[in-house]
Amino acid sequence: LTQSPFSAVADEWGTKMVLLHVKGDAEDHQFLYECPAGLAIEEISAVVLEIHNLQSKILQLSLRLRERFFDGSSPESWTAAAISLYRAMSEAVTYVSKDQILHKRSLSPHVLIDHVQNMEKEIKVSTLMECSDVSPSDLLSDFDVLNGEMTQLWWAGKELVRGKRLCDYIGNNEKTKIVIRLHSTTSAPSHHLST
Repeated sequence: LTQSPFSAVADEWGTKMVLLHVKGDAEDHQFLYECPAGLAIEEISAVVLEIHNLQSKILQLSLRLRERFFDGSSPESWTAAAISLYRAMSEAVTYVSKDQILHKRSLSPHVLIDHVQNMEKEIKVSTLMECSDVSPSDLLSDFDVLNGEMTQLWWAGKELVRGKRLCDYIGNNEKTKIVIRLHSTTSAPSHHLST
């Protein structure tokens, strides 16, 4: 029986789970993440940044793929490899869509990684079949990830400081939902702090 990474925290703090509605810079960069109230801010930050960066990667890959292969072309003219690539891209984009928030579905880093790997595999297959020289790294040449050292989490106008636990800010209430903002320390804080 495999133990959850949150088991020690859940045992210590009970099973009080918090639903985080995480918002990034762009309107489509938001998602839900569920975690124990007693989890350390460092751990939350690491997972939230991983999810954000994977979500951003999928959205960026999708945008570049659409521009390069699909915009302006008729689906009837697509090869089997192109159809498979489009399907993988569509599934990934649906999974990371901010519409998942309406359905109260949290994103999982493991599922996001699977979607990224599937898209990358389909890009390779498609380029081999169609004698194209595009690679995932070409499509992501201008892609920037948020860095943990340069990113802060904010809630209710306060920075969530590393070294504390989430329950230090919100208490140990069960089934609480809060909005967290990702704030890059390299950008102006004014538009990050409003909810």
